[in-house]
Amino acid sequence: HLGAQLLNFLAPDNGQETFTVPISTALEERKVTDGVLDRDILVNQTRAALDILKIEQPDKIVTLGGECSVSVVPFTYLAEKYKDDVAMIWIDAHPDITLPGDVYPAYHAMAVTACMGLGDKKIIGELPAKIDPSKILLVGIRDWEREEIKARQKQYGIQHLTPEEVAKDSDAIKAWLKSCGASKVVVHFDMDVLDPAEIIAAVGVVPNGMKIAEVMRVINDIAEEKEIVGLTVAEPMPRAAIRIREMLLNLPLLK
Repeated sequence: HLGAQLLNFLAPDNGQETFTVPISTALEERKVTDGVLDRDILVNQTRAALDILKIEQPDKIVTLGGECSVSVVPFTYLAEKYKDDVAMIWIDAHPDITLPGDVYPAYHAMAVTACMGLGDKKIIGELPAKIDPSKILLVGIRDWEREEIKARQKQYGIQHLTPEEVAKDSDAIKAWLKSCGASKVVVHFDMDVLDPAEIIAAVGVVPNGMKIAEVMRVINDIAEEKEIVGLTVAEPMPRAAIRIREMLLNLPLLK
C-alpha cells in the first residue's frame, strides 16, 4: 500500500487522470478460502477496480502496485477491449502461475493464471476476459520455486526468457512479438526482476536478476515494436520508508 503511494508520488505528472482503488487495510484475521488467502476481500477489490474502469473506459492504463495481482483487472479489461489483439509480457523473477490448492495460497502468485482465466471461480467470474497462453511471454524468470511450477508452465505452453537471454539485447523479445499475432501489448514489471546487487526495492530479492538499464531498454524496445496499452509497476517494498513511518508513529505530538 505504501509502495503504491510512493510510486505515484515519484511518477512524472503528465496530466493523466489518477484513480485509487479502495482496498481493505483493516487488521482482520487473514484466512484461506477455497485455496486463496483473503479470497473474499480480493473479490471485493476486483469489483472495485472494475467499477472504475467501466465508468472511465480508458484506452490505456498505467497501474502502480501493490503486489502482482494488481495487473489482473486492467490487463483482462484491455484484453476484452481489444479482443484477440493483445499480448502480455510479464517481466518478473517468478512465473506467477500458482493455483488455488497449491502449497502457497497468496493471490499475487496466481496473477498470470488469473489473466489466463484459471483459478478461483469467484475471482475469475468477475474478470471481463482472458489471455491465451500463446500470447504470454515471461521475461527475467529465474526462480520457479517448485518443480511443479516448471512442469505447469510447460503444460500451458508459456514461453520464457531468462535474464541472461535479454542482457545484451531485446532480439528474442522482438522475434516473439513478431510471431505473437497481436498489435498491442500489456507489460507487467515486477520490481523483483531487478538484481538485488544493484538495488533492493522489491518484495523478492532473488540474486542474478536484470539491471535497471536492461529492463528500461526491454520495455522501450517493446514500445517500438508494438503499441503498449497497459503498463504495471508492481511489488515495490520501501523498507526504509516503512521503518521511518513506524518511527514517526511513536513520536510525541505525532501520535
